[in-house]
Amino acid sequence: MQFATRLQPLISNVFADMDTAKTMAVAAGRELIDLSLGSSDLPTQNHILEAISQSLYDPSTHGYLLFRGTQNFRQAAAQWYEQKFGIPVNPETEVLPLIGSQEGTAHLPLAILNPGDFALLLDPGYPSHAGGVYLANGQIYPMPLKPENNFLPVFSDIPVTVLAQSRLMVLSYPHNPTSAIAPLSFFQEAVAFCQHHNIVLVHDFPYVDLVFTEETPNLKSPVPSILQADPEKSVSIEFFTLSKSYNMGGFRIGYAIGNSELIQALKQIKATIDFNQYLGILNGAIAALTGPENGVKSALAIFRQRRDTFIKALHSIDWNVPTPEATMYIWAKLPTQWSHNSREFCTELVKKTGVAASPGIGFGKSGEGYVRFALVQETKILATAVERISEFLK
Repeated sequence: MQFATRLQPLISNVFADMDTAKTMAVAAGRELIDLSLGSSDLPTQNHILEAISQSLYDPSTHGYLLFRGTQNFRQAAAQWYEQKFGIPVNPETEVLPLIGSQEGTAHLPLAILNPGDFALLLDPGYPSHAGGVYLANGQIYPMPLKPENNFLPVFSDIPVTVLAQSRLMVLSYPHNPTSAIAPLSFFQEAVAFCQHHNIVLVHDFPYVDLVFTEETPNLKSPVPSILQADPEKSVSIEFFTLSKSYNMGGFRIGYAIGNSELIQALKQIKATIDFNQYLGILNGAIAALTGPENGVKSALAIFRQRRDTFIKALHSIDWNVPTPEATMYIWAKLPTQWSHNSREFCTELVKKTGVAASPGIGFGKSGEGYVRFALVQETKILATAVERISEFLK
């Protein structure tokens, strides 16, 4: 049987290899402590679940949901955004519901790239960003993220020949996996760069609320939106998800806000592939976006405590990792003996201790020499994980 060549770049998957390693560790009797996946272990708030529950018994929610039926959700998303970032949004032309932000980053390249066009992606970066480009038969130019540059790309390093064929740039801050945050001045530079070179600018923004710094006086959010650097929405589109802020990962609900032409193009792709989410899930999302923020604040406090516990424990075993300002991750530079083989480190770690982490190479070439730990376990379990790591390193 012959398959399309576009599948070839998708065959090798470090995370599938890690899943196999975890399965083998459990089969060998290891007690698994899984810190490899960024899936929140915290529960969805009751008022969200109640909105979904009530919808289940309403027959009018049981059919296909077309764009017109998503109006209330789009209005809630626009209102949430305007309150948080102060930029007006038209819910009819500048908002699109998504089955998670990953759907947006995977499908938008189909609307933007012709075969052979370049997409400028962060390296390291979230794997689905590359996957969407491969499916569109595009080429990837990785923008290396280095600690000396605060894990921000240097646009002037991009070759002129690549820029001539570039149609798309994808950013994502707070950043997975490095946990870096970007200032508004960087976004302003990115917008000006993309305007000059006629490049569509995508910002994947799942960790908008998982930021541990204090709010600044002029921002209701401690981190900026790309649209604050592009308030006219001239080249930009931003993807949001309710997976992180509201612990709704399993419900698969997100949305895009941005340039109306980009929204329309993504809407055309989406109409070919799927309908919308079940209306009951959208009703739950409306409850999340318009309801009390206690759950978001509680989750932030929990992840802050977990971060502090894990960092302190790592420092106690002389693994001096910087304290992240955002996300649910620890991006740790590996000890010297493992600095060129993060895949082997993670495979051996889970095999011998049951502690599962994500190898940096799985996020791109520039991720080699690092490992990502997801803070998705209680503090006591995180402390136990570091004890096991300490024995492994010895």
